[in-house]
Amino acid sequence: MITRVLVANRGEIARRVFATCRTMGMSTVAVFSDPDADSPHVRAADTAVRLPGATSAETYLRGEKVIAAAQAAGADAIHPGYGFLSENAEFAQAVLDAGLTWIGPPPQAIEAMGSKVNAKKLMADAGVPVLGNIDPAAVTADDLPLLIKASAGGGGRGMRIVETLDELAEQVAGAAREAESAFGDPTVFCEPYLRNGHHIEVQIMADQHGAVWAVGERECSIQRRHQKVVEEAPAPLVERVGGDLRDRLFGAARAAASAIGYTGAGTVEFLADDAGRFYFLETNTRLQVEHPVTELTIGTDLVAWQLRVAMGEHLDPTPPEASGHAIEVRLYAEDPAADWQPQSGTVHAFELPAAAEFGNLDGPGIRVDSSIADGSEISTYYDPMLAKVISWAPTREQSAALLASALSRARIHGPVTNRDMLVNTLRHERFRAGDTDTGFIESIGLEVLSGSLADTTDVREAVVAAALSDAVRNRSEATVQPGLPSGWRNLPSGFSMKGFTVGVDEVDVRYRFSRNGVELPDDPDLEVVAVGVAEVTLTRSGVQRTLAVARYDETVYVDGPSSSVTLRRRPRFVDPAALQRPGSLLAPMPGSVIRVAVAEGDRVSAGQPLIWLEAMKMEHTVSAPADGVVTTVQVSAGQQLALGDVLAVISDPEEETVS
Repeated sequence: MITRVLVANRGEIARRVFATCRTMGMSTVAVFSDPDADSPHVRAADTAVRLPGATSAETYLRGEKVIAAAQAAGADAIHPGYGFLSENAEFAQAVLDAGLTWIGPPPQAIEAMGSKVNAKKLMADAGVPVLGNIDPAAVTADDLPLLIKASAGGGGRGMRIVETLDELAEQVAGAAREAESAFGDPTVFCEPYLRNGHHIEVQIMADQHGAVWAVGERECSIQRRHQKVVEEAPAPLVERVGGDLRDRLFGAARAAASAIGYTGAGTVEFLADDAGRFYFLETNTRLQVEHPVTELTIGTDLVAWQLRVAMGEHLDPTPPEASGHAIEVRLYAEDPAADWQPQSGTVHAFELPAAAEFGNLDGPGIRVDSSIADGSEISTYYDPMLAKVISWAPTREQSAALLASALSRARIHGPVTNRDMLVNTLRHERFRAGDTDTGFIESIGLEVLSGSLADTTDVREAVVAAALSDAVRNRSEATVQPGLPSGWRNLPSGFSMKGFTVGVDEVDVRYRFSRNGVELPDDPDLEVVAVGVAEVTLTRSGVQRTLAVARYDETVYVDGPSSSVTLRRRPRFVDPAALQRPGSLLAPMPGSVIRVAVAEGDRVSAGQPLIWLEAMKMEHTVSAPADGVVTTVQVSAGQQLALGDVLAVISDPEEETVS
């Protein structure tokens, strides 16, 4: 029997496992790094053990520290979650050698699949169709295009597309650096790149007595930077092709599991084309991030089965049947419109209407698996995913509509997120038609999908609501006659004015509180029904809307029924210290400098890569915004950066010639 489980992971992963442990009467142990000391996953556990340090390499990737924490806390089992050490065979063996129960597949199975190069050979021998491997040193023009992949990991890290031989060496080097940082192993390999394929995966569960379930497939084709953004079950491709495709996928997945003596939960991933031909990609020897869509369609707790299998129980003779349709989206702290730049900072508020946490649903509805709570800090040390939001409904159309509606009505106050991009995706005609593949985002255009849900009218009403709400709050906090409205006079006075910025746009609003209510000279068709500190009700053309207003320092969030607007109060006077020298190249995010490929005096061209940064487990390139001459370089490799730090200064080449 397992009585106390340590989860060797963080965030929503740890909270997800803790939720099932509680239903099974097991106590829980969390581990945490210094930046995660106040994380919700620490508060969710019965006990917690500190892993001194900040980075993954110092903490969550140190297997000996995790095992020592389990022993100190009296845990008798370790669940690896997904990511970090979950696919590390040496760690799994060390857990067993320490006398603890390993809630995962045998170390031998992990080792067999740990190298994607070896895994493909095993699968080919088992009769599973595979794509060939290509040694990066042996690539020729006939092999292009290629996909570079990290042999030891997944999640899109260390993955690059190569279109020309000229870029091969640089892309291989970059992939190896990212793989080393994420997985501790720089080994990479190449395989043929299938444009616009379909990423299909089969959820398996195997017990210690030889039984193997295949409990549904998922489609995870909509990706950014080779990382999944939208996942759903069942797969639209499989539904469309029909015939015996699902049976063949399930058969290949069971064959893969049997070939390596697999036990526990795992995923066999395939790349398929529009005709339904499929090829083995990899076996993830762990639970997947997207497992909730399978749980909701089969009505079964997969983590509970992981625990039951680890205790030696038999799987039921017949796997559960799938019904309905589930869709999951990954809510990231990132700005899609700015090349997916990750964001960090404080999450002031996070609320999804009528959402259940972690568990299954009784009917159509929304589930959220989240790593954050109000006040959480988004660190630069880890992945920027805030939450997974999942819907279930009897039909795909209803499931997508439910999910889009819930996201559009969510209160998310803090760093920029990809929320609007997710809603636009779910509502796009191609998505509604099930026409999704790995080129979905590129073919539609990021400028289309990343557009704001708020239109011009929404923004204008948000600015009015923010200005009036601020006025009421200022009056309520006044020490003299707080009951009078702001700007009140016995005789008509002039209009008050407030200024805000919305993105890069500046917007002003004029208003006056009078005996006849609130006057808005620039918005004659807008009527103010009620004004409060936290809510403002407006009517336009007979249609009434109530807007919620929340403020944090100089930032104001206005949430409406179907969109949200983030405003910044415009200062009356500009702080000279905030001005940057013309031509300054600024850090787009907090992180560390990996490499500097430019020196003072160099001439650079627009788009030329200059500096490489690492943030949130990914590598990011900072390129020259225009042609020019580098007059100053202010960073060096290994340096830690804050958002907005000056990296270099580039002057206009004509000005440089004149001087």
